[in-house]
Amino acid sequence: MSNLFWLTDEQMVRLRPYFPKSHGKPRVDDRRVLSGIIFINRNGLRWSDAPREYGPPKTLYNRWKRWSEMGVFARIMAGLAAEEADHKTIMIDATYLKAHRTASSLRPEKGGRGRLIGRTKGGMNTKLHAVTDSLGRPIRFFISAGQVSDYTGAKALVNSLPSADWLLGDRGYDADWFREALNDRGIRPCIPGRKSRDKPVRYDKRRYKRRNRIEIMFGRLKDWRRVATRYDRCPKVFLSAIALAATGLFWL
Repeated sequence: MSNLFWLTDEQMVRLRPYFPKSHGKPRVDDRRVLSGIIFINRNGLRWSDAPREYGPPKTLYNRWKRWSEMGVFARIMAGLAAEEADHKTIMIDATYLKAHRTASSLRPEKGGRGRLIGRTKGGMNTKLHAVTDSLGRPIRFFISAGQVSDYTGAKALVNSLPSADWLLGDRGYDADWFREALNDRGIRPCIPGRKSRDKPVRYDKRRYKRRNRIEIMFGRLKDWRRVATRYDRCPKVFLSAIALAATGLFWL
C-alpha cells in the first residue's frame, strides 16, 4: 500500500464542506473512495484496475460519475481557489488535449451540444482554455473543440474574470474587443500585438515574462494521464477530471 495515494486528515477537512449531503443510507468512506478516484485519474487506469484497497471498482465509478454530473469537483476547485487565489495579476492561455478513440468514436445524442472534440493537424483533440492567478494556479476553465479559436475561450471567460490589476496573454488574445472588455473591468492588458497590426502595441515586456507560469501549470496538469489523454465522452465528466487534477496539484 506504500505506493497508493491517500488523502490526509487536513485535506479531507478542506474538501468536506463541498460534498453533497448524504440522504438515506450513509455513503461509503469518502476518504477511501476519493483517494481511489484520484489514483485512477492520475494514472489513467481502467476502473476495473483499481487496487482492492480502495474498495469495489463499481463504487469508485458510480461516485465519480454521479458527482461529476452534479458538478461537485468543479465546485471544489472553484471554492478552494476563491479562498486562496492571488488576483493581482491573472493569466489566460489555452492548450490541446488529445482525445482517445473511445471518447470520439460515437456521435453525440440528437439535440446535444456535441462532445467538444475537433480535428486538427495533430488529430482529434479538445482545447482547454484556462485563467490562472499570479502564481500560475488555475481559477477558471473552459473546454472547446480543438479547432476553435482562442477568441472563443476569451469570450466565454471574460465575464467571469476576477478583479485584477493586470491580465497576461499571448498574441492569440490580441483583439480590440478583448482589450476594451478588460479596460471596462478595470484590468490592464499585457498582450503583445499581432504582427499584422499596422501600429505596434506597447506592452510591459518585463511583466510579460511571468506568463511562463501558466505554461508550467498546463505541463503539470498533463502529468495526469486522464487529463493529457481524454477518455471520457461526456465533456462535463472530462472537465471534472481537469478540475480534480487542478485541485490536487494546486489547491490542496
